[in-house]
Amino acid sequence: MGPPARGGRPPLTMIEHSPDPSRPDPAAHRRPSIAARIGSIGVNRAGALLLLLATAAAVVWANISTGSYHDLWETHLTVGVGDLRLDFTLHALVNDALMAIFFFTVGLEVRREFAIGELTSWSRAVVPVIAAIAGLVVPAVLFVLIASGTGHENAWGIVISTDTAFLVGALALIGPKASGRLRVFLLALAVVDDIGALSIIALFYTADFTPLPLLIAAAGLVGIYFTRYVRYGRGPIYATLAIVVWLSFLASGVHPTLAGVAVALLVPVYRPNRRDVEQALELARTFRQSPNSEYARLAANSLRESISINERLQSAYAPYVAYVILPLFALANAGVELSGEILSAALRSPLTWAIVVGLVVGKFVGVWGSAFVMKTFRWGEFGPGLTLDRIAGGAALCGIGFTISLFIVDLSIDDETAQNQARVGVLAASVIAFVLATAVFRLSDARRPEDDGGRTLVRPVDPSRDHISGPVDAPLTIVEYGDFQCEFCLKASGSIEEVRKELGDGLRYVWRHAPLERFHPNALAAAEAAEAAALQGKLFEFGRSLFADQEHQLPSDIIRRARELGLDVDRFEEDLVSPEVSARVRDDMLDAEAMDITAVPTFYINGQRHIGPYDAQSLIRALYATAGEDAAQSPRE
Repeated sequence: MGPPARGGRPPLTMIEHSPDPSRPDPAAHRRPSIAARIGSIGVNRAGALLLLLATAAAVVWANISTGSYHDLWETHLTVGVGDLRLDFTLHALVNDALMAIFFFTVGLEVRREFAIGELTSWSRAVVPVIAAIAGLVVPAVLFVLIASGTGHENAWGIVISTDTAFLVGALALIGPKASGRLRVFLLALAVVDDIGALSIIALFYTADFTPLPLLIAAAGLVGIYFTRYVRYGRGPIYATLAIVVWLSFLASGVHPTLAGVAVALLVPVYRPNRRDVEQALELARTFRQSPNSEYARLAANSLRESISINERLQSAYAPYVAYVILPLFALANAGVELSGEILSAALRSPLTWAIVVGLVVGKFVGVWGSAFVMKTFRWGEFGPGLTLDRIAGGAALCGIGFTISLFIVDLSIDDETAQNQARVGVLAASVIAFVLATAVFRLSDARRPEDDGGRTLVRPVDPSRDHISGPVDAPLTIVEYGDFQCEFCLKASGSIEEVRKELGDGLRYVWRHAPLERFHPNALAAAEAAEAAALQGKLFEFGRSLFADQEHQLPSDIIRRARELGLDVDRFEEDLVSPEVSARVRDDMLDAEAMDITAVPTFYINGQRHIGPYDAQSLIRALYATAGEDAAQSPRE
């Protein structure tokens, strides 16, 4: 903890000692075991494991006691009085009502990615978008070709979608080390995949359409949009209107789960405004000085309102979706009888093979094949670490089409025997895709030399992108990955100044962001603030001001620094919450992950990683030792 701030104000930060870069931790470079990964389990991985356990439980239950399994899910429930009643089965409650909440969370993610995430910039989004589209089309074509003549050609929707929950969980368990950029690629792909799947459900798997209730749904959606302008009590309004919209979709014949998506797309999303954060902090400080219920309520409301309702709802619903809704869905839909007769029929069924080939082969060919074409012809941007062999493993994982695949089985096939064959195909394809992805990732890792990771700068210096101090064509180059709240980076800044004085125009110095959020809670905000200052040509000046007072990184301190440096403060504040700024910092962080950077500062001297002391003379010796002949002979200025 740092010393008290000026005027008695406690500092916002609680800076912990980050790893010393001159003493690397050998354990940081070892690949964690699956047991270790499970030990540090999160919501996505836990949800995927629960989904797997629920699937196994459903299969076992359906084969031990078929009657009790089907009888339970066909139990009828009635809600309401008189003529205002809803009559549905327990199975329909899960598939129509609870799954609407699942699709609501999917819609929230879609909305967020288009507003402030990976899909805000076409240059970043083009690769996963095209891969996702190819991953929708190729499986459907293969399915139709194989299932032709069976009478079930219209069930091609079964093979179009990837199960996002399983995808993320499986990647966390079996994915390669430093898989951050692959994870971003797959999540962006999954968002587009979900949009395609939901659109296909609406267009091709809606029966008995009645348009009039949709007018009521439209009015409810308009009300949801304008609820954002209500100052207090928005939660009950959102909930009430969402129920009205769901009932209207149900009455119209459009599958009611799509109501969840429609509602989610109208929920506002934005990055935290620093003035709102500052106000929340001031209220929290007031409550600390004078604790009472009124100040507590104001502080809590202010903290809550500083985060968009989209992100609050995602956080609130994620555990219920992962731990309750998806496992219940698997329990209700994955109960496939696996008798010898059924398995024999499935093995001979073109429908089963159409699903297996569509998901396993179609997804792989569509996703990896489109990525191969784009990389060959240099379409779109592939960041460092997003290699074709890594994409191959991710493409194999895309063949896990569990949740929506089983969902569309119920919508597209009426015959119970054919449904069983389809479910066998979905389960088999998911297992094959998981095993195939594991093999691809292991082969990919085996081909990479153990000592190669991180020794060479993966992203060459680019004057059009990088923050460069000194002549852009200087013969000697230092690239620093750093953190504005790291004590070691503060020390290194003095060394860099000495090197620049010694070498003059013979050196170009490049700063890239690698905030260690685990140790420095405000490091990411500081990096984004510096990046916003860079848009006005003052990254290095802003960085020096951050280093000069590492303990004070409150939003008001950030704005004060911008004002003192003569920046356009209004523009600066707009840039702070822009997707471009956050994306630029995130790109550097993903590059750092791809190079196993776990401590800062990390220096790359003429493209090679510097190990050891980083005092000025050590850096200068390393510069000349790794330079070409011309640079080594150039005089120091």
